Amino acid sequence: MGTRASAVLSRRAVRITQSQRSPLYLFSLTAREILEVADISRVSRDKGGKLIGYQRREVRQHVQEIVDYLDGDDVLFPNSIIIALPSSVKFVSSRGLHVSDGVAVAGSIEIPLPQPNEPKPGWIVDGQQRALALARCKRDDFPVPVNAFVADSVDLQRDQFVRVNNSKPLPRGLVTELLPAIDTPLPPRLSLRQTPSALCELLNQANDSPFEGLIKRPSTGAEERRSAVITDTSIINMLEESLKSSAGCLFPYRNLTSGETDFGGVWACLVQYWSAVRDTFPGAWGKAPTQSRLMHGTGIRAMGRLMDRIMATVDPQSADAPRRVREELALIAPYCRWTEGTWEALGMRWNDLENVPRHLNELSNFLIRTHIQARSAAQRTS
Repeated sequence: MGTRASAVLSRRAVRITQSQRSPLYLFSLTAREILEVADISRVSRDKGGKLIGYQRREVRQHVQEIVDYLDGDDVLFPNSIIIALPSSVKFVSSRGLHVSDGVAVAGSIEIPLPQPNEPKPGWIVDGQQRALALARCKRDDFPVPVNAFVADSVDLQRDQFVRVNNSKPLPRGLVTELLPAIDTPLPPRLSLRQTPSALCELLNQANDSPFEGLIKRPSTGAEERRSAVITDTSIINMLEESLKSSAGCLFPYRNLTSGETDFGGVWACLVQYWSAVRDTFPGAWGKAPTQSRLMHGTGIRAMGRLMDRIMATVDPQSADAPRRVREELALIAPYCRWTEGTWEALGMRWNDLENVPRHLNELSNFLIRTHIQARSAAQRTS
């Protein structure tokens, strides 16, 4: 299985060079050794609000199912664990005429092991649940295939984590929260989601944002969750719809040829509109969705569609923008039932609205229709 001496774990390995960025190493570790060599990085934020880590929370039932299987008879476990290792690892090629076939090179990899209370050298990029199950199974000498690459930067580790997990049922909120922190080029399907995710993060962090501290993300701590009442997926969906649809008020800020986005214009538009929403409905703002449907996924997205209509005729960077947006929202305010009463035109009590397509479309159509009618009436009497 290999040797271990002087705080170094040595394993027979194969090195494959795919690019100049980092070689790929294929070798094996025992169930016990995996968590000696590598740690699990769960997504969270430091005191300054910076994103750290990238893993999802432990799924206990899934882990236990793997443990039960590993503790059974005649176990076959071909699934590899993907680990990011530091540049301090060493690879020593074997001697001889046939150590390389032009694609892979045979040799040994030496991984420095930590002293007590020191951080582990590696991070598990894929296989968190499997690694936890292996650590808890009865056979701690069970051999497991490992794929490893060298990455001292957590950005590269995070990049690989998103790429590996994008085709799996990874929580969408976690993926969208990680995207703005990745600097490397991304596939087009992910790149399109980078802008709304970055905006969602900025809306939650910026002092001039009406959403500051109100958005619940996978990294949100227990204490912050008390005031974080809006799910980030609601904000992401609202932003994506406005950015992608040609009828969206944010769509003109995207350069489809270069792929660049005018963040200054987008930000001004969002702050102007949603600040006006907050001020127009102060009794419904910042409450839990069970107390205010304005903070509900359906409320956020329906008001987002109204934003597309109102902000299409307002220059968000003009001096009179705040006044104009508030005047537009004042037209619908008397007809809204965010915290009590009945939406008469919809035939539903305020808390009957659910986050389903039918309710979203009905509420969106009602808000836009009411705005058009109230505006027309106001113009006739002016």
